[in-house]
Amino acid sequence: MKVINTNKAPEALGPYSHATVVNGLVYTSGQIPLNLDGDIVSEDVQEQTKQVLENLKEVLDAAGSDLQHVVKALIFLSDMENFQKVNEVYGSYFDTHKPARSAVEVARLPKDVKVEIELIAEVKNV
Repeated sequence: MKVINTNKAPEALGPYSHATVVNGLVYTSGQIPLNLDGDIVSEDVQEQTKQVLENLKEVLDAAGSDLQHVVKALIFLSDMENFQKVNEVYGSYFDTHKPARSAVEVARLPKDVKVEIELIAEVKNV
């Protein structure tokens, strides 16, 4: 197992890494919409979703992967009413490559953000 951390994504809020690589797969920790200073980027769910996916791109890059190698996404929403808005942004990142995905509403997310996403991806060239 290889532990992945990058200074191009916000620091973890607890005792965990950005991702781990095991048997050619990258398992990311959930990312929330924080910038590198650790601040929530916006109250707008679409801006939050964009920041989450940008953070995940950096984590995947540090692990030797990218969005085109994602095999599974899990989206956590604070309110399922935001599903369509999140889906619009998500779809702009996964326009041709469409990994398996789940989206669930949860009671609460860290820092009371509106969206958190975690990914499983293949390492490139394994």
